[in-house]
Amino acid sequence: MDKKKAAVPLVCHGHSRPVVDLFYSPITPDGYFLVSASKDSTPMLRNGETGDWIGTFQGHKGAVWSTCLDSNALRAASASADFSAKLWDALTGDVLHSFEHKHIVRACAFSGDTHLLLTGGFEKKLRIFDLNRPDAPPREADDSPGSVRTVAWLHSDQSILSSCSDSGGVRLWDVRSEKIVRTLETKSSVTSTEVSADGRYITTADGSTVSFWDANHFGLIKSYDMPCNVESASLEPKNGNKFIAAGEDMWIHMFDFHTGETIGCNKGHHGPVHCVRFAPGGDSYASGSEDGTIRIWQTGPSSQEHDTSLANGPDVKVKGSTDEVVRKVGNIHISEGESKEN
Repeated sequence: MDKKKAAVPLVCHGHSRPVVDLFYSPITPDGYFLVSASKDSTPMLRNGETGDWIGTFQGHKGAVWSTCLDSNALRAASASADFSAKLWDALTGDVLHSFEHKHIVRACAFSGDTHLLLTGGFEKKLRIFDLNRPDAPPREADDSPGSVRTVAWLHSDQSILSSCSDSGGVRLWDVRSEKIVRTLETKSSVTSTEVSADGRYITTADGSTVSFWDANHFGLIKSYDMPCNVESASLEPKNGNKFIAAGEDMWIHMFDFHTGETIGCNKGHHGPVHCVRFAPGGDSYASGSEDGTIRIWQTGPSSQEHDTSLANGPDVKVKGSTDEVVRKVGNIHISEGESKEN
């Protein structure tokens, strides 16, 4: 890549161990937000546009493998190696509920209507918790052929997608019957599953392949071989004309969706990249790495310079660069608690 065209990302420090999952909220009246999962057991919430740290969710006792925000960015959820999934108040940082499991929880996802929380993990089953009755027993679907790696909602919460750590393919579940009704076949185990914002496409990463599927008819639309094994991929949400993928070579590769041609590469991480996601407007994307950092990359010319001092985590005094950050940081409560290695 031409060095004079190299992009300079916003670098977000704060995690002490590898960053393994990233999730952007939709655009809300207060902007949009980014939440990260790390093996250090503490999910972090940031301003999605600037990377400014807002708060840290403390309470897990093991690695956090997955995290997400509801559609209003008012609640967060996390899945952990401590055999629990937690529901958090994203404004205060308080734990609203802890959902106990019998083994490591690897994935979680809010339903589109925000009333349900879906989890999956080493128990080889899916659980659906009713957030209006958090103490009620969850619905369970236990026909997963292996340990659950990823989960996602589809079809206005009528269907679920899941992939397994130890077998290829993506399973489509019917929520009503709690049964697998279809499998999207892949060569390797799927490490990343993303449903496009408009609900039209499913993006998967398995081994050195990134594939795009029709989310309504489930046919394979595109499949591209990558230059290395990739762990995560994301489709640009606004126009759908490009996608990013990253993995073991520490680069974030950008490709043309229609041709598969490389249209950009960015390097800055000092370890394999575990997760990449486009921001909801498509003007930037975030990457999380084994090196413990999150990097936010612009897809086009930056409209303004930004002081990255606020992106470095909880020991930084917040100066209040935006109204929503001021309000949320002013209200957030960081609970005390010790965490242990998983």
